[in-house]
Amino acid sequence: MGTKSVTGLRLVLLILFPLGAMAQSGSPATAPATPPAAAQGQKPADSNAATGGDPVTTIRSTTNEVNVVFTVTDKHGRRVTDLKQGDFRVLDDNKPPEEIRSFHAETNLPLQVGLLIDASNSVRDRFKFEQQSAVEFLNQTIHPRSDQAFVVGFDVTPEVTQDFTDNTERLAHGVHELRPGGGTALYDALYFACRDKLLKAPKADRVRRAIILLSDGDDNQSHVTREEAIEMAQRAEAIVYTISTNVSGTKGPGDKVLERIADATGGRAFFPFQIRDVANAFAEIQDELRSQYAVSYKPADFKADGRYRTIEIVALDKKNLHVRSRRGYFAPLQ
Repeated sequence: MGTKSVTGLRLVLLILFPLGAMAQSGSPATAPATPPAAAQGQKPADSNAATGGDPVTTIRSTTNEVNVVFTVTDKHGRRVTDLKQGDFRVLDDNKPPEEIRSFHAETNLPLQVGLLIDASNSVRDRFKFEQQSAVEFLNQTIHPRSDQAFVVGFDVTPEVTQDFTDNTERLAHGVHELRPGGGTALYDALYFACRDKLLKAPKADRVRRAIILLSDGDDNQSHVTREEAIEMAQRAEAIVYTISTNVSGTKGPGDKVLERIADATGGRAFFPFQIRDVANAFAEIQDELRSQYAVSYKPADFKADGRYRTIEIVALDKKNLHVRSRRGYFAPLQ
């Protein structure tokens, strides 16, 4: 998958539109009283105030290119992967781009994946099965010499049981090292994984960053807020896929939290109330990560003024096709 050379500095925005409406726009605090600390003793710096509503990323570097990764489904929700550039219309700030520089079906986009597993007491019931499903997901998804993944378990603090690697045996060992027990600091764990792992990882021009989060969504120990964790995922350009561990058969408050996190970052929320459905959720995520399109374009009338610019990608066959992409981005500041 070649990319087109561009004069000047480039920006890569990996963008997905939420699957459904935003759930529960929380009112974030301006800063956490005490930022989350990793189990290894790493201390995140003070977080910025969350944007609230629809969090977005402000990139402070000069750019004249926007790259958008998006997914297309039919009216039955099935992914469509054989479309061409002429099947879409792109609008940036309600205007057609000055130039479409490239269009690709990104079936083998390199991945940087963080697997976050809730190891608190609240998820003890089916913990072993979830571990097995997570290992199978990593075995099927991570390609040697192309992809990288890491494993974080969390209760009151996040613990990296396996750092970035393409070795699936090491990743499996990291998953099996996890033991349930303690409270739940979900927001701290997401904040840490995005800021201390993804943002510090080397990033090629074209790479998908994703977090797979297994939890019941019930946070009772975090120092950062939900919106601050979401903002950090936005800054890391990470799409968060959430898999609920709620076994009650009905959606609870924690499930709404998981929906909010997934929607705000362009991911999807899965609710496998039956144990066997956990593996199916992982399989859906695996397929989606390999089934997107990517378009690169130069915006019309672009100014590096820090202003929010909307993105709209529409299939010409709107009756039968639905495009999921991020809604917009903040222009860089000079």
